[in-house]
Amino acid sequence: MQPLCVRPGAVVSLVLKPRADDRRWTAVRSSAPVFVVVSGWQVDADGTARAALRCAGTRGGTADVTVRAKAPDVAGAARVALTLRVDVVPYPTQG
Repeated sequence: MQPLCVRPGAVVSLVLKPRADDRRWTAVRSSAPVFVVVSGWQVDADGTARAALRCAGTRGGTADVTVRAKAPDVAGAARVALTLRVDVVPYPTQG
């Protein structure tokens, strides 16, 4: 799990290079869309995957963003290959 701390309203560009094994990036998901919304998911022809992570504008909280990968010729569900813990930390209101 990789931690990432951001301010409210931040937009993070997630770029995942092609995998060395035969698995391909298949999907990205946020555990708490109220804090982090995933948009613009795309996988390029070379295997590079891209997504934008849009953080809540005023609220603070934590969301786990998971990215799944799967071999194209194997049946079954894709497995989590990367987890990014995004902490949205609001600006201090005092002092």
